Amino acid sequence: MANPAMMFGDPTTAIGGNIVGHASTFRMYFRRGKQGSRVAKLIDSPNLPDNECVFFVGEAGVKDE
Repeated sequence: MANPAMMFGDPTTAIGGNIVGHASTFRMYFRRGKQGSRVAKLIDSPNLPDNECVFFVGEAGVKDE
């Protein structure tokens, strides 16, 4: 969710506010990619490094191509 009042840094905040943002163990950021793809980025995890993957959502479901 975007925060237009923030002037510097990343203006995105957790949906649900600070309670959901601090209560969750894993935080993921989803965005649209090129050519109809979607990108899932792992931002916060206690034991996994930050990483991202590209996938497609279609009529047949989720595809990793």
